[in-house]
This record gives sequence, C-alpha cells and structure tokens, in this order.
Amino acid sequence: MELENKVVLVTGGSAGLGAEICYAAAKKGAIVITCARRINLIGQVKERCEALSGKAAYAFQLDVADPTSISALMEKIKNEVGAVDILVNNAGFGIFENFVDFDSADFYRMFEVNVLGMMVLTQQIAIQMLEDKRYGHIINIASMAGKMASPKSTVYSATKFAVLGFSNALRLELKPANIKVTTVNPGPIATEFFDKADPSGNYLKALGNHVIDPEKLAKTIVKSMSHPVREINRPGYMEVAARFYSLFPAVGDFLAGGIFNKK
Repeated sequence: MELENKVVLVTGGSAGLGAEICYAAAKKGAIVITCARRINLIGQVKERCEALSGKAAYAFQLDVADPTSISALMEKIKNEVGAVDILVNNAGFGIFENFVDFDSADFYRMFEVNVLGMMVLTQQIAIQMLEDKRYGHIINIASMAGKMASPKSTVYSATKFAVLGFSNALRLELKPANIKVTTVNPGPIATEFFDKADPSGNYLKALGNHVIDPEKLAKTIVKSMSHPVREINRPGYMEVAARFYSLFPAVGDFLAGGIFNKK
C-alpha cells in the first residue's frame, strides 16, 4: 500500500516517536491525524505535517484511557476526515520502580493507557476497516520489555506482554480480511518517555550509545506501512537476547537481571 493520500492515525503523537512517525508519514504524502492529550503540541505537529506533505493534516485531542474520548475522536474522524487506512497505537507510558514501592493507582492507569484504551480504539478502527474497505494496517508499539522483563519494569513489562499477545491473536483474526498487524518492539528510545519512567536520568546515561534514535525508528515504521512485516525489533542485539530469554530461561534471567539491567 503506497502512502500517498492514505489516512494515518497516530496516538501519542504530540512528541517523541509519535511525532516522528507523523513527520515520516507526511513526507510520503500521507494525510496524518495526530492525537494526544496536549492539544497545543499536536497543533504544532499538525502544522509541520501539512508543510511536509502539502496536504491537510489533523490534530484531535485524545485521552486514550477514556472510552468517551475515543468515541468523540471516532466521530470527528468520520465527519472531518474519512476512513482510517493505518492506525499506529503509540500512546503509552512507563514507570521504573521496585514493585513493592509501586502506587497501585499507577497499576490501573498504566493498563488503561497501554492496554485497555489501545484495545478500545483498535476495535473501533478494525470495525471501520472491515465495514468500509476490508483492508488496512494496525501498528502497535510494544517494547522489548514485552519480550524480556527486567527489574523495576514489572508493571510496564506486564502491559507490553499484553500488547504482544493481543496483537499476535488479532493478526490471525484479521488476516482473511487483508488487514495487517505489526508490532514494534524497541529498546530504550531517546524521548521524553524517560521524564516519567526515570526522572533521575541515570538510566539513559548508563545506556550511552545504545539508546535508539526516534527519527530513524520512525522511518523504519513508516516503511513498513508500504511493505507490512510481522514485527520490527530494535536494536538487533536485544532481539537476539530476547530469543535467548525464551529458549534458555536461565541465560535470559542472567542477561535481563545483569548485563541489560541499567535501571
């Protein structure tokens, strides 16, 4: 599927990876819809997308954890834009903290944003794709934490394991309708995600050059919109480690709790 004039909806599109996906899609001629809670920031992303694509772009406020907000978004898209061709579920957050010290309210919020809200929106978009076109592409931003858990990521990893399981089953359900499902499993990305996940900044400093460039990853994700793949895993060495984690659990625990434990 070429991206020229295709409608691409990106959640969590106010900054970081989400914004970079919007820009990369706009450069390919897509009609971009960027959604997030911060209306002022998505307005700036919208304007840049229009400059890059030479086409209309849209910015709609969305709290993905609120089903009424999702319903309002779907109504706006229906009335102002039209059918969505590609959905990128990018909205999400993490908190890196020892489980025994976790505030239980954060359990619920993280699952509402990372899992439940994503599922509600995906269902609405999948229904639309089935009814209107019987083709499309759903891209779920998961994480290497959903393949290889490590200390201080108990709740975050649990949400991303859920995203992977959901996506893998959904891929099989939608395959007969020619609707593709891709999961993106990145390691640490240099974005404001870590402002909340690790306010100290020590984690990113410890990783050094191993942190992923969001612009480069966004280009890879947008390339997959034209040439769908099952998974995108970055960086490569963490994918290898994740395979060891599954095949050789003792080695996996050593890697996750030792070499890859920088939190």
